[in-house]
Amino acid sequence: MTAAQKLPVLIAGGGIGGLAAALALVRRGFEVKVFEQADEIGEIGAGIQLGPNAFHAFDALGVGERARGRAVYTDYMVMHDAVDGKEIGRIPTGEAFRKRFNNPYAVIHRVDVHKSLLEGVEESDRASFHTSTRIVRVEQDADTVTIYDQHGNAYKGQALIGADGVKSVVREQYVGDPARVTGHVVYRAVVDKSEFPKDLQWNAASLWAGPHCHLVHYPLRGGEQYNVVVTFHSRQQEQWGVTEGSKEEVQSYFQGIVPQARQLIDLPKSWKRWATADRDPIDTWTFGRVTLLGDAAHPTTQYMAQGACMAMEDAVTLGEALRVHGNDWAKALDLYQRSRVARTARIVLSSREMGRIYHAKGVERLVRNDLWRGRSPERFYDALEWLYGWNVDNCLAADH
Repeated sequence: MTAAQKLPVLIAGGGIGGLAAALALVRRGFEVKVFEQADEIGEIGAGIQLGPNAFHAFDALGVGERARGRAVYTDYMVMHDAVDGKEIGRIPTGEAFRKRFNNPYAVIHRVDVHKSLLEGVEESDRASFHTSTRIVRVEQDADTVTIYDQHGNAYKGQALIGADGVKSVVREQYVGDPARVTGHVVYRAVVDKSEFPKDLQWNAASLWAGPHCHLVHYPLRGGEQYNVVVTFHSRQQEQWGVTEGSKEEVQSYFQGIVPQARQLIDLPKSWKRWATADRDPIDTWTFGRVTLLGDAAHPTTQYMAQGACMAMEDAVTLGEALRVHGNDWAKALDLYQRSRVARTARIVLSSREMGRIYHAKGVERLVRNDLWRGRSPERFYDALEWLYGWNVDNCLAADH
């Protein structure tokens, strides 16, 4: 083993992507150092949805049972028209769905995904964490990568995984492309079951589609809480970021929708406000011994509910690429990138299109409502095969 091969792998970011990468790498026998700019390794946010592909990733990372124990399993996904209240489409996610994709559909608190991954990493003696550490610069030579933090400290490793999120410093240094601010604002909150409307307490991932807006709700944490998400097209010029939301603002946007859906926006006592953005897909995110992962590689809007799932898929694929190439970083990073570029770009582009479909108005709304009406579960499952059929056995590019 060379001196370089004894060095740790450096991971920028301690979110879901960074922890999944850490877990994939320690399972391959690497030492890892995780650098997080926040004061502690933690997660903000509310609920997220987990397709069968996410559970395939959890299983490949060895934390499937932990994640399953914290998830809520829905009976169906459903979309209603928020203008007239009619059901547009329903996808059952019970036995037939599980049989088709070999895993369930579920909803979970973002913190519980993070916790499941963190516990897996902490069980290993090969991982260390550096909090309050912001990486500002990266240098590399043929065998090593050196990163520098905000205090001028240098850390050397055999590779760097840039899992530092939508505002990735690593991406900025190597790609430097602009964000595409959508103008869509997302408000998220978690409401206790006792305060959540009885007529909406469905065991389902539910979406109400309205003109230039939509609302989502589903149960969390054993049904004791409900996740509420509302999205609208902002009237003002938005800057990408997260702030505290105001009840008055969110209420001002949802005119002309049915009372059953509208009551959702009156529930939360406090909201977090996300001004969303993505970036145009790129075909190169590996630079020597540096690669990107998760939102740093392919930031997407939330309409496909796949951001965290894609980050975990990335981590599994990176681990598999290292396995088949005997930990040869150059070959493994090339295979990892080739295996992920088209799939993640499809998520980014499909998400943009789904945002347009959800927010349709006028005649477009009528076309949307006709798209899925009367469609059988099997036809929905066929349409989702590309997305939910992913697993550790098919994750690598076919031509490796």
